[in-house]
Amino acid sequence: MRTEFLPFSRPSITEEDIAAVADVLRSGWITTGARAAEFENHFRDYVDSRGALAITSATAGMHLALKTMGIGPGDEVVTPSLTWVSTVNLIVLAGATPVFADIDRDTLMVDAETIRPCLTDKTRLIIPVHFAGAPADMNSIRALAQAHDIGIIEDAAHAAGTYYDGEPVGHTGTAIFSFHPIKNITTCEGGMFCSDDAELLERVRRLKFHGLGVDAYDRQTQGRSPQAQVLEPGYKYNLPDTLAVLGIRQLQRLDEFNRKRTQLALYYQEQLSEIEEIIPLREPSYSMRHTWHLFIVRVDMDRAGLSRDDFMSELKKRNIGTGLHFRAVHQQKYYQDHMAMWSGKLPNTEWNSDRICSLPLFPDMEPEDIDDVVESIKEVLSEKGI
Repeated sequence: MRTEFLPFSRPSITEEDIAAVADVLRSGWITTGARAAEFENHFRDYVDSRGALAITSATAGMHLALKTMGIGPGDEVVTPSLTWVSTVNLIVLAGATPVFADIDRDTLMVDAETIRPCLTDKTRLIIPVHFAGAPADMNSIRALAQAHDIGIIEDAAHAAGTYYDGEPVGHTGTAIFSFHPIKNITTCEGGMFCSDDAELLERVRRLKFHGLGVDAYDRQTQGRSPQAQVLEPGYKYNLPDTLAVLGIRQLQRLDEFNRKRTQLALYYQEQLSEIEEIIPLREPSYSMRHTWHLFIVRVDMDRAGLSRDDFMSELKKRNIGTGLHFRAVHQQKYYQDHMAMWSGKLPNTEWNSDRICSLPLFPDMEPEDIDDVVESIKEVLSEKGI
């Protein structure tokens, strides 16, 4: 058994990264400024989008998206229930109604066929979720949305560096990325709002900082522009330079991070292939490049003879950390109490919600770490009947 705990995720922070943040702290300008603008420019170029706006979190970006689209009472927003709860929280807080599309059982993503039955004359927006580093099938979803004159915002929190149909996620349409510490790159906390819609970008730029009509940072005077006027009430979602500089450095290594993640994921697949109680996800068949944000498996509870939660608990006893991404939103207590009508209507979502488990995966891992994980899994399964 391992003597040192292996977390399911760990950010890759170097001494040079730390020094770069320290340099900003010493500079005299630590809030949003030149480094945030530089990060936006680099990320825009990386995904080849029309524009990119740095924000405090992907949740902040989704809030701004719903606000700019005027989503509110009487509107319906279609999204999966197997996702992090923040998006659904925001839909509810806006006064709109979340409508849950079921997912493909083995990719964990919605597609045009699962979304179609959810559409009504009240549907204003579709929020597909790119999952675990793989992209949703956006061509079919875009065609469906266009036919019904419905907007799309892509939840790309798992998709930094992911490609779909030969293009990076974020190149076409509007996509929101996360830089939380478990993501493929991190700014400690933060996100990026990318879009090819110039009008949308301009409104989000304004709303993310109090509704000011001009950039709050004057690069010549190193201060706030005194002529800045509030054009509409806004929010406080600007990413400071202290975090943006970490993003700049992380972005430079993103392709290398993703290459290492892919190597580790392939090794996982090989080592787990003969363990019948563990069911891996299926990679989409359409043209894409996976970035392996997470390595998710499902526990076949009938064969394993134990629940997913017990499986995770037993691995923890052996110093192996795991994650749960995610418990379905409609199975969370608040939504069970207020949206009980969804129970039993999302069979693929509920089947996976009961079984999914994220195994350790981060760039600084070595194949020997995976050997420890797999050996621990075998031990847990072999002892299930004792």
